[in-house]
Amino acid sequence: MEALDLGTLAHFVIMLVIAGAIAGTMAGLLGVGGGMIIVPVLLYMFTLLEVAEAHRMHLAVGTSLATIVVTSVMSVRAHRKRGSIDWNIFKAWAPWIVLGVVVGSVIAAWLDASGLKIVFGGMALLVAAYMAFVREGYVLAQEPPRGAAKAATASVIGGLSTLIGIGGGTFTVPTLVLCSIKPLIAVGTASAIGILIAVPGSLGFILSGLDKTEGMPPFTIGYVNIAAFLALIPMTSLFAPVGARIAHAISSRWLRRAFALFLLVNGVNILLSA
Repeated sequence: MEALDLGTLAHFVIMLVIAGAIAGTMAGLLGVGGGMIIVPVLLYMFTLLEVAEAHRMHLAVGTSLATIVVTSVMSVRAHRKRGSIDWNIFKAWAPWIVLGVVVGSVIAAWLDASGLKIVFGGMALLVAAYMAFVREGYVLAQEPPRGAAKAATASVIGGLSTLIGIGGGTFTVPTLVLCSIKPLIAVGTASAIGILIAVPGSLGFILSGLDKTEGMPPFTIGYVNIAAFLALIPMTSLFAPVGARIAHAISSRWLRRAFALFLLVNGVNILLSA
């Protein structure tokens, strides 16, 4: 790959800093959005860098998961201080989440770039529909699922989250809210579950990409780009607690709709590129 001029390098750094700030805030505020923002930005950046087409989406997803490790830890610290994490749900779901992550990592290694884009775009549209149309306060059950339903639900959340490079809040928060868990508790619990997804998920992408070196950008280990990771984590770490504080102070109604529009646009764009 050709060396970057200073103007192009500055453009990438600014883009990653802004994406990190927004992703961190959304992760702390709604429990969703970190990876859904970071993956499209990284995909755009790797396209401009002329990274091999076959590796761009995997690299975007793997790098996103690596940044979510740090974002989730910072978000957990902020929510724990406010007592907004249900540790009983966390412990009950933990083994099934990790199982889903392992299965998701294996599937991600098997899928080609187009397949991964289709999964991401489809999930983005699904989440956009939920954020835009499901009214606040609507519930399907009086408590989280138990037994086989719990195992299936947690495993699917872990697997799908790994496939699209998110911390799980995008699926965990709606699931818990629909099961009568208070939104703030759902967001806090989702941030803790995000650690269970991001750590093994990012390791899985590193391992599956170790033999893929041709057409990769500099400072890449497996499917994780260390340079992008280091550019993103200061802002995601700084703004995740900010989002958590805002979550306890404002109504998220209009923010949910704006985020739904963002997901709609990006989901359609990525599906078309597949």
